[in-house]
Amino acid sequence: MTEADVKKTLDETRSLMSKAVEHFEFELSRIRAGRATPSMLDGIEVDAYGAKSPLSQMANVSTPDARTLTIQPWDAAILQHIEKAILAANIGLTPQNDGKIIRLNIPPLTEERRKDLAKQAKAEAEVARVSLRNIRRDANEKIKKFLKDGLPEDAAKKGETDIQNVTNDYTAKVEKYLELKEKEIMTV
Repeated sequence: MTEADVKKTLDETRSLMSKAVEHFEFELSRIRAGRATPSMLDGIEVDAYGAKSPLSQMANVSTPDARTLTIQPWDAAILQHIEKAILAANIGLTPQNDGKIIRLNIPPLTEERRKDLAKQAKAEAEVARVSLRNIRRDANEKIKKFLKDGLPEDAAKKGETDIQNVTNDYTAKVEKYLELKEKEIMTV
């Protein structure tokens, strides 16, 4: 085993941690903070034409104002399917169908709801932190395996230190994104 193997492990760790933080950012973007954004509907799958497809591929989603989302399907025949998918997604919004477009009115957040959303953001942050720790653990186990296979002890120690530093960097990013989201949620 060589130091190149340690470097490769470190690069893989960075890549996995980057993906974990990106996923965390995506999950945070789905937590609505009182403003309407088309990304609130990301992940909603519409069952139409015998297959499930993302809502964004079946309709134009726009925000005419800060409290309203409009969904205009490419084909008016799937309006009911889109409405069912939104209700099934359980995002806390009731679709209003006028036969041509669906409107989603975003209610202003109450203080209690803001606190719930902040808790949800903290829970997502904890999931991200656990993910980072698991990636770190797996990387450290690889380093220990390299040590058994003949890697010099000082190279293994340096590898573990580097992995911990990368973990600290990505954990700091998670904290920063969480802080920004909490600020956004609690701003009235």
